[in-house]
Amino acid sequence: MLKKFKKLLIDYNLDGYIIPKNDEYFSEYSKPNRLFQISKFSGSAGFAILTKNKNYLFVDGRYTLQAKLESGTNFKIIEIPKIFPFDLFKSNSFKKKIGFDPKLFTNRMLKGYFKDTCKLIPINNNFIDEVSIENKSKKINYFYNIKKEYSGETLNSKIYRLCKILKNSKIDNIFISAPENIAWLLNLRGNDNPNSPIPNAKGIITKNKEIYIFTKLSKIKKIKKLYIYKKINFFEENEVYSVIKKLAGKKFCIDSLTCSIFFEYLIKSRFKISNFFDPCYQLKSIKNSNEIYYSKKAHIYDGAALTKFLYWTKHNNLKNLDEKKAERKLEYFRKKNKFYLYPSFNTIMGSGPNSAIIHYRSSSKTNRKIKKNDILLCDSGGQYKYGTTDVTRTICFDKPSENIKNIFTRVLKGHISVVRTNLNKINEGYKIDKNARYWLNKINLDYPHGTGHGVGFFLNVHEGPQGLSKYNKVKLRKGMILSNEPGFYKENKFGIRIENLIYILKKGSKLFFENLTFAPIDNDLINFKMLNKIEKMYLLKYNLEIYEKISKFLNNKEKKWLLSLI
Repeated sequence: MLKKFKKLLIDYNLDGYIIPKNDEYFSEYSKPNRLFQISKFSGSAGFAILTKNKNYLFVDGRYTLQAKLESGTNFKIIEIPKIFPFDLFKSNSFKKKIGFDPKLFTNRMLKGYFKDTCKLIPINNNFIDEVSIENKSKKINYFYNIKKEYSGETLNSKIYRLCKILKNSKIDNIFISAPENIAWLLNLRGNDNPNSPIPNAKGIITKNKEIYIFTKLSKIKKIKKLYIYKKINFFEENEVYSVIKKLAGKKFCIDSLTCSIFFEYLIKSRFKISNFFDPCYQLKSIKNSNEIYYSKKAHIYDGAALTKFLYWTKHNNLKNLDEKKAERKLEYFRKKNKFYLYPSFNTIMGSGPNSAIIHYRSSSKTNRKIKKNDILLCDSGGQYKYGTTDVTRTICFDKPSENIKNIFTRVLKGHISVVRTNLNKINEGYKIDKNARYWLNKINLDYPHGTGHGVGFFLNVHEGPQGLSKYNKVKLRKGMILSNEPGFYKENKFGIRIENLIYILKKGSKLFFENLTFAPIDNDLINFKMLNKIEKMYLLKYNLEIYEKISKFLNNKEKKWLLSLI
C-alpha cells in the first residue's frame, strides 16, 4: 500500500499528504479507520504525514509506546504537543505542498498542525480510498428512537431550548456536524460506530425550528413513520448545499471541532459564520434525572460483572491464563446481563510490561501469559440499555513490592481527592486535575494523560466539553458525568490506573461528586499506613456501598470475598 500511496504523491505533484484518525463524521472510533490501514496504528487519536521520502506518525503521550510497537518499522513516531508538523516544516526554504481530504479536516485542525509553514492543497479524491482494498460493508444500520422514559426529555423540548439560544445569540441557522449531538437532540441512536450507538447524520436547524437531517435515507426506514419525526425533513448526505441555498437569514453557527473545511466553505458561500461552538455539547453534558437514573442502573449491572471477574482472576490458577483469555472472560460476565450490548471501547487488558502501555490492546502478536508477579491493568466498559460505563482496576496476584504498593497508594490518594472535591470552592477541571497529581508530584512522578473525561448517556464514552485535565476550564455543573482516573506508568515494567465514573449531585445549594462505578479496589496493592483517617473511612464506606448495591448478583463465594475486603 505504501508504494501505491507514494506514486499518488508524484501523480498529484505533492510533497506530502496528511491522514487523520477520524472519518468524515469525526468519530473517535471511526469507520473506515484510514490511519490504521496505512500505519497499523490502532490508537484512538493521531495522524500521519507521508512525504516522498519519510513517514511520520504523530501521537500524544498516551500512545507513544503503542505507536512504536505497532508502526515503528515504517513510521517515525513523534509525540505531540512536544513537536508539531510546523516544527518539521518551518525550516524549509520553500513551502511544501501537502495534500489533504477537505471532508476529514477542520480549519482549526490544520491551523493547529501547520500554521503557515506549508501550502495545503485540498484534494477531493481520498488517497487511502484509492489504494485500499478494504471491502465496504453493505449492511444497513437503521436508526432507532429512544423513548422519553430513558431520554428524560422530548425532541420538541430540546429543539425549543436550542432555538432559544440561537435567537438570543442572533443566529439564524446552525449546522450540527457531530453525530453525537444529532443523536442527543433528536433522541436517536444507531449502529454506525463499533463502540457507541451513533447514527451517522448531520443536520441544519433554523431559529424557527425547521429541521433538516442529512444521512443515507435507507437508514431512516424504521423511524420516518414515527409521529415525532413527521416534521423532520430528511435528505441524502450529498444534498446539504441544495438546502443551504434555500435558507433565509444571514448568520450561521458551525462547530469548529467537527465541521469540515468542505462544509464550512459551502456555508460561507451563502452566509456569514458568526459562531463556532455547537451549544448541544453543553446542553448534552448536563444529564437529567432520568439519564442519571438509568446510568446508575447500568453501572450496577457492570459493577456486578466486573466484581465477578475480579474474584475470578484473584482465585484463578494462572497457569493457562493470558491477556486474551482474561479479556474474553470479562466479556462473558458482561454478556450474562440481558441489557448489555457491546463494549464501549476496546478493552485494555495489559499484564506486566504491557500494563505500562496506557491504551494497550492485546493482539495475537502481543498477547502474553499472566504471571504470578505481574501487575494486571484492566480498563474496560460497556454499552447497556441504557447507559455507558468505563472503569479501570489494577490487580496483583502475589505480594507486590513495597515500591509498587506505595505508588499505587499515591494514585489512590489522588483518586480519593477527586471524588471528595469541594465543588462549591473548586469547580473547574484543571484545578481538580492538579490536586489529583499532588501525591505523585511530591516524589517527582506524574502521568501523561488527563485525570478525567466527560462521558455520554448511552453515547460516546468520551464526551466534552467537561473534563479533568491541565487545560480544561469548563465550569462543572449538576448532572455532568466524568471519569476519575489518575495513574502511573513505568515503561517496560508496570502500569497503575484506578478509574471510576462519577456524577455531580446537588443537595440544597451544594454540589458533590458521587460514584457511579461500584467494584472493589485491590486491597493487596494498598499501603494502608499511607492513608489518613478520612481516606480509610472513604474506602470503608465505598466497599459497603459496593456490597449493598451488587451483592444480590453474586454467588456465596463472591459475596464472602467481597465482605472480606470491608
